[in-house]
Amino acid sequence: MSRVCELTGKRAMVGNNVSHAMNKTKRKFQVNLLKKRFYIPEEDKWITLRISTAALKTINKNGISATIKKAREKGYLTK
Repeated sequence: MSRVCELTGKRAMVGNNVSHAMNKTKRKFQVNLLKKRFYIPEEDKWITLRISTAALKTINKNGISATIKKAREKGYLTK
């Protein structure tokens, strides 16, 4: 399973490790993901999502229903 946020579509970025001598080697910046259960009152069911912490803050601000609706419009969430 790839490390992708189900609500925002965030995925790993690629960059460089830079030493003091300015030697550069490739590295990955992984997404901070967590598995979380949410209750959706409109559908009267629980849903488990693998989301980034930034998406969790968005859910706390806008609500789970509005965030899921926006993710489905953008095509990220297919559940």
